Amino acid sequence: MNEDNSREWRLNTVLPVSYYVKNSANIFGLENPDILGFGTEGPGSRRLVVIDLKVSELYLKQIIEYLIKYKIDYHVVILDATETKKNIDTLLYLLKEIESFGLSRKNEPILAVGGGVLLDIVGLAANLYRRGVPYICVPTTLLGLVDASVGAKTSINFENRRNRLGSYYPPIAAYIDKSFLETLEPIEISSGIGEILKMAVVKDLALFEILKSHGRTLYESKFLDCEYADEVINRSVKGMIDELQENLWEKNLKRLVDFGHSFSPIPEMRSLVDDNVPTLTHGQAVTLDVIFSSVISFIRGKLSSQGVVDIIKVAREVGLPTHHPYFADSNILMEALNDTIKHRNGDQNLPIPIEIGTSLFVNDLTYDEIKEAAQSMQAFHDEVN
Repeated sequence: MNEDNSREWRLNTVLPVSYYVKNSANIFGLENPDILGFGTEGPGSRRLVVIDLKVSELYLKQIIEYLIKYKIDYHVVILDATETKKNIDTLLYLLKEIESFGLSRKNEPILAVGGGVLLDIVGLAANLYRRGVPYICVPTTLLGLVDASVGAKTSINFENRRNRLGSYYPPIAAYIDKSFLETLEPIEISSGIGEILKMAVVKDLALFEILKSHGRTLYESKFLDCEYADEVINRSVKGMIDELQENLWEKNLKRLVDFGHSFSPIPEMRSLVDDNVPTLTHGQAVTLDVIFSSVISFIRGKLSSQGVVDIIKVAREVGLPTHHPYFADSNILMEALNDTIKHRNGDQNLPIPIEIGTSLFVNDLTYDEIKEAAQSMQAFHDEVN
């Protein structure tokens, strides 16, 4: 008789992940069936709609008309999805609403309609509820279209740290409908361009050249009356997909998409509660980080001074800031870098452009260099002025 006396086992499993990111004009138009491509349909089908407060004031009536036409029972949850309310209280409130709705585990995908903050919260709630229920993203901001719609990260803020609690849990589909951009405030358009600028500087020269030549038109038209709008959005989404597809769970912590996110999280969050400095949106903070990291490259003899000037000029053309008190404070920037090092498991892994569209990673940045870069960033800001 053979007896297995093993006291140790190893399980090797693979979880296949596949989800759609699709351009879908007028997603809640009565003749557009895309949103119904997942889950049950027809009489007796149900959907929980989680929508941002501002978005609900503009689009909820249209969404309800759509669901009624297709005989879908619905319940609406409205969240005031701001950065300051991206917290555990909002998450628990949403989870209670999901439980009250009695959501089926597999065939009633949550419809998340809003900007990146809302999509992050809904994604985390969907991941936690019954250990995972499906959700569909309908981003309504430019930043959401080119960034939040593509990735798998979900999150809330915690202890005044941005996205400190979260998970990897992609939607089953994300639908890109740029018609939502028409009702955005200019600051939301510029903030979204901040994420597009990040991708352009770090890996896409052609995209940068479009922003350089047509950035103001894109900004002022809200991407709705410019022949380059679709190309800019599509290149940005494709660039994100190329970077994320083989590293969705961040097993490799050298990530080009982290460009603009090495120094910005602490200044962004701190600016929300500091009345003595201008408040930063996410895209604004990312842009300042992009400029600062580009200045570091210049100091190291990589990126040309003209490259830095061109980046600053593009940022200004699209309504983005090119200086902020926190990016002149080397102590805050060093604090931010130290926090980033923890997030990147002990390494800096700082992406910097060696020329626009081409990059490398730095792991030996010093405090003295940070101090010099802060001073140099101020000098570039004054020069371009």
